[in-house]
Amino acid sequence: MHYAPGREKCPLPFSPFKSCTVPRPIGWLSTISTDGIDNLAPYSQWQNLTFDPPMVMFAANQLSDGRRKDTVVNAEKTGWFVWNMATYALKDAVNISAMELPSGEDEFDKAGVTKAASIEAPCSRVAESPAHFECRYIATHRLPGNSPAGWVDVVYGRVEHIHVNDSFITPQGKLDIPKIQPIARMGYYDYTVVKDVFEMRIPNASGSAEDGLEGKA
Repeated sequence: MHYAPGREKCPLPFSPFKSCTVPRPIGWLSTISTDGIDNLAPYSQWQNLTFDPPMVMFAANQLSDGRRKDTVVNAEKTGWFVWNMATYALKDAVNISAMELPSGEDEFDKAGVTKAASIEAPCSRVAESPAHFECRYIATHRLPGNSPAGWVDVVYGRVEHIHVNDSFITPQGKLDIPKIQPIARMGYYDYTVVKDVFEMRIPNASGSAEDGLEGKA
């Protein structure tokens, strides 16, 4: 099977594009408008960029009518956004917060999750989530699309505060990922949950390289 996207019709009934880059971590992002309205929405184009200093990015496609997502607008205007780890236990709330609601409606209330105050960010954190990043907005890179919904805002942020629920930390001082059970996007309407973990170490890596790969503080 082969085709050239944008030039040839996909020979499959569903495009394989989004189901090849998997699993994709979910950026469950909270922001606040300049009017004080909290916003919460999941994005499956989310990733860390570097660690010194820790920086992250997310990509948000425009709405089909050409409007930009509230998350992007709020981050640009207030200078902050918060990442909340999406887990299997919170999957229904994550899904509800993906609904297209009017800008004046609070997704925290709609999804039935609790607001927790941040340290610096003006926006709330999801109290039930096991981990959070308070991210200071850096910049937006707008990329053109072939349709209004194809345009995308790539937003960059610097992680200023990291919160982790102590009950999800192992005796060795690491996050207990099988206990947390993060969810990730698989394309289509499919998701997956992280339950199994295995370790691989690069042969002959130096001590400092090993420490960096393992994330030693």
